Amino acid sequence: MSILTCDLARLLYYAVNIYTLLMFVYAVLSWIPDLRRGRWVYVLGSIIEPVLQPIRRVIPPMGGLDLAFLIVLLVLQLLVRPALATLVFNSCVPLL
Repeated sequence: MSILTCDLARLLYYAVNIYTLLMFVYAVLSWIPDLRRGRWVYVLGSIIEPVLQPIRRVIPPMGGLDLAFLIVLLVLQLLVRPALATLVFNSCVPLL
């Protein structure tokens, strides 16, 4: 595999990790209203909400529990990250 493929795979892997971290920050902000001040909260919402909205249309929040957040988090952690880790390994580790 080429160096470009390795770099792209690593970039995608790091992007998923950063997105997961941003999701946790967004969740904490939803629990603590005093922290929801400033333009950065709107920027964070514009990054996270477009992914959550289609799932919320199918499975709406129930009793204050947002299942869309949980579903996206599980998909990222159980499907996307392992697939990207395999891609990084296969594209970055040279065969002997």
